[in-house]
Amino acid sequence: MSTATTTTSTAVTDIQAAAADIKGDGRIPLRAHLRHTGALVRRNLLWIRQDPESMFDALLMPIVFTLLFVFVFGGSIGQATGGGQDGYVQYVIPGMIAMMSMTLSQGVGTGFSQDFNSGVMDRFRSLPIGRGSVLFAKISVELLRMLFATTVLMIVAVLVGFDINNWVGLFAAVGLSTLFASSIMWVFLTLGVVLKNAQSVQAMGFLVLFPLQFGSSIFAPTQSMPGWLQTFTDYNPLSTLADAARGLMVGGPVAHDLWVTIGWSVAITAVMAPVAIHKFRTKS
Repeated sequence: MSTATTTTSTAVTDIQAAAADIKGDGRIPLRAHLRHTGALVRRNLLWIRQDPESMFDALLMPIVFTLLFVFVFGGSIGQATGGGQDGYVQYVIPGMIAMMSMTLSQGVGTGFSQDFNSGVMDRFRSLPIGRGSVLFAKISVELLRMLFATTVLMIVAVLVGFDINNWVGLFAAVGLSTLFASSIMWVFLTLGVVLKNAQSVQAMGFLVLFPLQFGSSIFAPTQSMPGWLQTFTDYNPLSTLADAARGLMVGGPVAHDLWVTIGWSVAITAVMAPVAIHKFRTKS
């Protein structure tokens, strides 16, 4: 029996066990929704355990990007900003926490698309299950992957010289990044439902990620950018997330960027979550 069949059968059994919680009129109460979500989270975690290669991006991406930007670009950018390579480490690491929230969010869309093409979603949709539970379970597991990647990032960051002087600020920055990531995942879930295959989701995700990440304050200050690009960065939620994380972790202004990032997160979720759930329910 294949890995996909085994993990899916386990989730189906757990979901069927929760069917007793469903009301006689077909309504699914909160308790059943939570049990369904828990069963699907377990299914996704079992899949990761049986396919550990799926964690390679979460493990290797923070290592590669940290070493690349610190040792390849850190000297020149650090000298330009007056802090040298050591100063650049303090600057870029909070920005990379923001980057992880966006980059790894793409995985929820490609994974969702693969589940559709493999027929797994057809089986789930034939069960008495809350449709939102499938989406919430996907988001929950991807957030766990993101937190794992952030932990790896911070270990590497300390090894290359990052000073953690404010643990409360660090956890607050990670929490803010998690909130923002959960909102962006609704965008990629929608793409996973609408687009035909995982390759299309990945390509579209790249087109979204690339300008948002490099047209921001994640890797370098924006003061030297052209005026039109500075205007873009001012409205780029990754800039406000990176600046808020930087203020929380190493000091500096926080309030404005914090509230703007929270506002972006709430707005994106409010718009895209209903769209993703509707598209999932109506996908033929």
